[in-house]
Amino acid sequence: MGREADNKFTWVIKNFSSLQSERVFSDIFVIGSCKWRLMAYPKGVRDNRCFSLFLVVADIKTLPFGWKRHTKFRLNVVNQLSEHLSKLKSTQMWFDMKSPGWGFSEMLPLDEIKAENGGFLVNEEVKIVVEVDVVEALGKLEESEETNQPPKKVKLEACVESKDLLKETSLVKEESIDVNGFHAPSQMEFVCRVFERYPEIATVFQAKNQHLRTACMHVLFSIIQTLCKSVEELSNDDLVEGDNALQYLKFSGFKVDWLEKKLEETKEKKKEEQIVEARMQELEEELKIFQQKCSDAKALLEKEKTKLLATMASPLTLDELLL
Repeated sequence: MGREADNKFTWVIKNFSSLQSERVFSDIFVIGSCKWRLMAYPKGVRDNRCFSLFLVVADIKTLPFGWKRHTKFRLNVVNQLSEHLSKLKSTQMWFDMKSPGWGFSEMLPLDEIKAENGGFLVNEEVKIVVEVDVVEALGKLEESEETNQPPKKVKLEACVESKDLLKETSLVKEESIDVNGFHAPSQMEFVCRVFERYPEIATVFQAKNQHLRTACMHVLFSIIQTLCKSVEELSNDDLVEGDNALQYLKFSGFKVDWLEKKLEETKEKKKEEQIVEARMQELEEELKIFQQKCSDAKALLEKEKTKLLATMASPLTLDELLL
């Protein structure tokens, strides 16, 4: 494993077939005064039939605010028996705090890698070469030497990081959730969407210790569940608990203005619902009184009609007229 040229890095994944980890990392390497590392999913990140491979910025926690990397890169799964059969994919992307990792979730079908005498898996080793051209970099490293550091977590596109955080917090459940009579996405997908839309939350989660991450993740998900209920289902106690949970997250250092705004909107809707319900109750009472008056008037009208008909049905006789 190591550098071949100024813009190339070679990574050999050993004991490929027996790997138990969901994902594996290369050592950190420096190209274009930027620290990188490769991240692979031997069993796929979305499709367990495909090998997934990504290029990741390795030091996002130490980079200055507003850092960016405009990069062209090529990922190559080397065929060790016939080089022209190697699997190569290239792209050009901006790496930044929102998207610190890019790559291919379907880099190569696993059956091709594991095919006997296929050339991709030799002596249980898979060889990968990455070629990186940094077109523009905002917020470079001061040093340029290679370093060997433990793997760092990053928020990868399509919520790779949130999946790992959820596993740590025992919130990873694939079943759907019944919300207001229909099946909503799983807990993982809920939080994935949150981290994808608000990546700074994922970054803050990474900085916390595991016990605090666990507590905050449960609190975050409880607020999400609350706000996914219909206004009719929500009680005032639910909203008070949501307020308390939100204050806990803010006290723990999370910027959740967007969530606070949604909670305030929900509280306003609940207040409006209660005002409308109270007015409807008043109108129902008025309607009952009105209906009773109508009923009494109708009965009186029928009584007068009866008297009128009785009078009309008894005309005077001649003898009665001459009296």
